[in-house]
Amino acid sequence: MQGAILVVDDEPKIVQQSRDYLERAGFRVITAGDGQLALTQFRHEKPDLVVLDLNLPGMDGLDVCRTLRRESDVPIIMLTARVEETDRLIGLELGADDYITKPFSPRELVARVRAVLRRVQGGLRQPGLLQVSDLEIDLDGHRVSRAGEAVQLTRSEFNLLALLAQYPGQTFTRAQLLDRLHGVAYDGYDRSIDAHIKNLRRKLEPDPANPRYVQTVFGVGYRFSDED
Repeated sequence: MQGAILVVDDEPKIVQQSRDYLERAGFRVITAGDGQLALTQFRHEKPDLVVLDLNLPGMDGLDVCRTLRRESDVPIIMLTARVEETDRLIGLELGADDYITKPFSPRELVARVRAVLRRVQGGLRQPGLLQVSDLEIDLDGHRVSRAGEAVQLTRSEFNLLALLAQYPGQTFTRAQLLDRLHGVAYDGYDRSIDAHIKNLRRKLEPDPANPRYVQTVFGVGYRFSDED
């Protein structure tokens, strides 16, 4: 078995298709049809990854995502039939690692699950400690602190920061960041980088409106500054 996957969706057909393909790929699959049951299953089964529909009855997927992030850094792939980009960006800002828009191919779901788990298990980390002014990034320990205070980042946020910080002064386009973080540049995912950057600035920067560390290169992308 490659690990346990919790699939949360209120559409039985999607749940069954997802279960069939994931089990065929060697995963153990746990399912839930609503938000409350999803949290119960998560706490009891401790899955390696959660596939989470945003449009759930009762407690919606965004609330489930928010609760999961308070309790765990488990990887989350969102499923959404909503066409509004805002919903996906909110989910990413809450700490989801990836998203798939319905309708989707079950084979694509399996590929995304494997890709996210590879990133989690392999990561971008290299042994070492980066120190810039009062910001300390422990690449090996997967920890960040500013002025001696721990900064809580999601896995995606840490990986993005670690990538930028290991190449100070180098400008990365959104497509390059997606390619380095995901292993493939997903079309239409540029705004997910913006959401993670917004989160990083809110958590790291003394003044997020005038970023000291993660800087925008207008019309190009982002870079990390190690200059005082």
